[in-house]
Formats: sequence, C-alpha cells, structure tokens
Amino acid sequence: MENNETYPRGGHQHPLLGNALLLKPGGGEFFLQLIEYSEVFRSLPLLKIWIGPVPFLVVYHAETVEPLLSSSKHMDKSFAYKFLHPWLGKGLLTSTGEKWRSRRKMITPTFHFAILSEFLEVMNEQSKILVEKLNIHADKGTFNCFMDVTLCALDIICETAMGTKINAQKNSDSDYIRAIYEMSDFIHRRQKMPWLWPDILFSNLRIGKRHDANLKILHSFTDKTIVERAEEMKNSGETENSGSRKTKKRSAFLDMLLRAKDEAGNGLSHMDIREEVDTFMFEGHDTTAAALNWSLFLLGSHPEAQKKVHEELDETFGQSDRPVTMDDLKKLRYLEAVIKEALRIYPSVPFFARTITEDCTIRGFKVPKGVNVVIVPYALHRDPEFFPEPEEFRPERFFPENASGRNPYAYIPFSAGLRNCIGQKFALMEEKVVLASILRNFSVQASQKREDLCLVGELILRPQDGMWIQLKNRKST
Repeated sequence: MENNETYPRGGHQHPLLGNALLLKPGGGEFFLQLIEYSEVFRSLPLLKIWIGPVPFLVVYHAETVEPLLSSSKHMDKSFAYKFLHPWLGKGLLTSTGEKWRSRRKMITPTFHFAILSEFLEVMNEQSKILVEKLNIHADKGTFNCFMDVTLCALDIICETAMGTKINAQKNSDSDYIRAIYEMSDFIHRRQKMPWLWPDILFSNLRIGKRHDANLKILHSFTDKTIVERAEEMKNSGETENSGSRKTKKRSAFLDMLLRAKDEAGNGLSHMDIREEVDTFMFEGHDTTAAALNWSLFLLGSHPEAQKKVHEELDETFGQSDRPVTMDDLKKLRYLEAVIKEALRIYPSVPFFARTITEDCTIRGFKVPKGVNVVIVPYALHRDPEFFPEPEEFRPERFFPENASGRNPYAYIPFSAGLRNCIGQKFALMEEKVVLASILRNFSVQASQKREDLCLVGELILRPQDGMWIQLKNRKST
C-alpha cells in the first residue's frame, strides 16, 4: 500500500500470524482493544492490522466509510465470513456477485409493508408472553432480563421466518436453541484465531467436533421444517382446488421463499431456501434482542426519557391492553427515536467487514485488491462532528429536524448502501412492539452504571454479565 508508513500499526507483527498474537482472546477484551485503537488514532484515516497472512484496514469515519458502502464494486464480504458458510451456505448475508444480486431482488418483495403487517400478530403474542414472564419480577428487586428478552426475539423470528413455534420462552433448554448460541461463539473464535482456520485441523479439535454436531442439529431442524411446510402448502392448494374452505394459515418468510421465482421463472432449490432461512434465524434474533436490551438499559438509566415514552404510550393506548397495530406504530415517534439512539450508542453489530475487489484509493491511500476492510459502527457513531457529546443519550438527535443534513454514512446500525440490512424495517417494527408492550406495563430502572458495564463485541454487542434491571408495575399504581 502506498503511504504505508503513515498507517497506524497494531504493534509487532509476526511473519506468519501478523498481529494475531497481540489480539485479546476474549470477545470483550478484543472489542475494547479495537475501540481503544480507533480512539487513539481517531485523527488518522485508517488503521492497519494483520491477522495471519490477511491484511485488514479498520475504518471509522463517515467520509472513509461512504466510498466503500456506496460503491457497487466493493460488495464482497470479508474473508472472515467464510466461517459462516458451513451453517449459512452462500445466502443473502454471505453470497457475492450475481448470486447475491438475483437473490436480493427475489427476496426484497417479502419485506413489503403489507407483508410485514401480517407478522404483527406474532410479535404481539410473543410480547404478551414476555410481559407475563417479566411480571414475576415486578416490584421484587434486581434481575437479569437479557435472556428473557432474547428468547422472545428468538420465538418471533422462528415463527415469522419458518412458520413454526419453538416455544423458546417456555423451554429454553432445547438442542436447537443451545446449538444456535454455541455456533455463534465458535464462529467468532475461529474468525480471529488463524490457527483455527485450516478445516482439516479445526475438524479434529474438540471445538470443531462440537461445531459439526451443532451444525447437524441446526440443518436437520431447518430441513424438517422446509419439507413439512412445503407439504402443507401443497395440501392446502389441493384443498382449495377441491372447493372446500380452509382457515388461512399465517404467512411466514419460508412460504414466500417456497413461492419465489427469479426473472426466468425458476424457483429456489431446497438448499437455496435453507440458506436463507438459516440466515434469517442467525441474523434476525440476536441483533434485535441486543437492541431491545440496550434500549431498556438506557431508558432505565434516564428516567426523563422514559417518562416521555410513557406519556406517548398512554396517549396512544390509554389504559387498554389491546394489541399494537400498524397505526399505533406510526404514532410512537419518540420511542422510535429512543431505539435509534440506543443503536447509535450500542449498535447491535459493532463491526463488520468487506473485501476490496479492485485497486482503489481511500482517503488518499492506494489500497490493493484483496485487502479486508473492517467498518466499526461503534466508533463511527461516536464522531463528535456529527454527534456532539457522543456519549450522551439524546433521542432528540433523531427527530427529523435534527437529523436533516447529517451524512447518511455517519449512522449505519443496519449497514448502508446496496448491501444494507434487508430486514431493518422488520427489526424496528419488532423492537417498537416489544418495547411498547413492556413499557405499557412497567417502569424500568437500570441496576448497572454505564461505566461499570463490560462490553463484549463478538458477532453482536452485549454486556458480559447480562442486563440487570428492576421493574415496577405501572398497572398497580
């Protein structure tokens, strides 16, 4: 790379392992190390590190991120994403080139507003179960809500993606649920440890054998669901043709994939469908759960903001227990600003990576083809140029009059450009429904201080020791 000497370096480089030996093994330590680098070198445009023989550039300025994400050229995911392939194949998250373009075009209509509204019933039902679980803790002191919220998000994505219930909120000990969480951990550990990269070595280690056992559980569950759903649709069609009436079953993302056709009129294969269903199960619950937990924590730390949310909810719902409607969601403007500000301070995906697919120039530096670029929303969202006093929680930043004119690449919790998150409307809708359900019933008080939280930045950003809060029942006061 030209101007090589002005790149900030991550310390001593080993000829084979690069900077990998300097990277902390734990998710929390590694993430804090990355953030420390970005803070120390904020005045410089790029940070360079080597993980094994692979060079990485770390970027965290809007003007550096924009040419990467706005381009139709640098759309390939980083080398590190290859470790997702055994589970997710080459679906929407991991595919490249023409396969990605055709698949994105085919799937985009499934996130139409009218279709999303059909998922609202599931979100309301699962939120109600969550409220019932949380009610056990109301007025009874401090408890860890992180997994309660996460299991609710898992139930929502499972039923909306696959059309089947796993009842995670009532049975969190299932093999499928355990496999999801173990796989996420294994993948992250492998991504940053070059000695685990060779498949032949990894598969013979204990971690590799656990990885493969979990893979069998995850794929078997998805395969069974696809076959059963396809058979149901076939039988339903036969019933309708025979003239008998049958109760309409809820739509699921899987149903739309089974019906989807490309421009040539070809449908998706079983493997294609499994890739996308597994991708949405992987991407669609942990990220949303993290956003919900961080929103609760920040509201519980800022009673003045929580009061505004309660006033908005009371104005919209009164004292009723009715489900949230699409019209209600449009009225919850302050709650939406709260969620967006929570995603600014604690983005669910704290960093992600792309591969440079042809020689280019970034901020005056010539970067050759093949270099991996790590984009760090956690650091990007703290640029005081766009967010004065960035550590302060101010939902008003996202009022239309305050957000107008802001560089769109200064805030990217769902990535940006052509390869932005296809499910971001779904995610915001789910977060508003779940938070509205919780806050209509409870007042929240955080039991941790921000400075005492240990952040773990792996595939998602989470607090190391959970999310500890107190709840007060609003209905009893």
